[in-house]
Amino acid sequence: MSATSRAGSGDVVAASPATPRKDHDRRGARTSTGGRRKGIRTHLPATPWLFLLPGLLVNGAFVLYPFLTTVTNSFTDRRTLIGGDWIGGANYQELFHDERFWTALRNSVLYMVGVVPLLVILPLLLAILVQRYLPGITFFRSAFYTPVVASVVVVGLIWVWMLDDRGLVNAVLGALGIGPVHFLSDQWLLLISAMLVTVWKGLGYYMIVYMAALGNVPRELHEAAAVDGAGAVRRFLTVTVPAVRPTMVLVAALSSVNAFKVFSEVYLMAGPTGGPGGEDTTLVMLIQQVGTGLSGRVGYASAISVVVFVITLVLMLLVLRADRKEDA
Repeated sequence: MSATSRAGSGDVVAASPATPRKDHDRRGARTSTGGRRKGIRTHLPATPWLFLLPGLLVNGAFVLYPFLTTVTNSFTDRRTLIGGDWIGGANYQELFHDERFWTALRNSVLYMVGVVPLLVILPLLLAILVQRYLPGITFFRSAFYTPVVASVVVVGLIWVWMLDDRGLVNAVLGALGIGPVHFLSDQWLLLISAMLVTVWKGLGYYMIVYMAALGNVPRELHEAAAVDGAGAVRRFLTVTVPAVRPTMVLVAALSSVNAFKVFSEVYLMAGPTGGPGGEDTTLVMLIQQVGTGLSGRVGYASAISVVVFVITLVLMLLVLRADRKEDA
């Protein structure tokens, strides 16, 4: 066959061995690609650790090391300015015979029991109300979320001024002919008042969490339930609640841990002594009272901290186990 051939109009078309050249190019590409892949493969084992190293260093220095130090100190009689000696489980033996510890544990448990159901249910109802796109709904969403971004100290002081014997709430009650209510000096009223502050401040945060979950609920389920004659309450119980149940478990776990470790609200409203006679002291407040100061018992406070950690861990495991049982 000749190297050139004529077309009908006299154009010359060159015949070239294109197929062998393409095969050569493909083999070269495969070879070069294979070489690059081999180079990347040799760097894969170390590369992820280089990206993780900054985070690992930060968590090791500010999370893991303090935790291990706390566990170690719980077996010593260390004080603030004095290095302690190893005393074994003496701190834990004293802990379980300490009346202040049991009072603080009772208050922390009651606080959790009073706060968690409200923070699981009320934000869900609030999210259902504000999820619709209505005129002015953005204002209400912002208003409900404002306490979340406000400082807990500012929020606590505002509520202290409102609930004081000469505060706004008692002024309104006085105008209605009701005597002053000692919200900040009665043992149980003070604890309930602190619970209400925690619920008020956490409503907006968990409302946002529920709004994200409600956005993933198919509208067809509500429409089908409505066609079957289900009312609003029935649709809420049979459609909304099962759809957002994983989110409810998450909210219950987070709010349980936060409520059990409450400090700021009770400290601001009850004072550093924990209310009248220290009857409103929580576990974290007890840690602060015992472990701070020039003569603070760091070892004993560390033992209380370890007990708080174990209890919160058990709470998380119980919530997760209950969720798995419901799934089964």
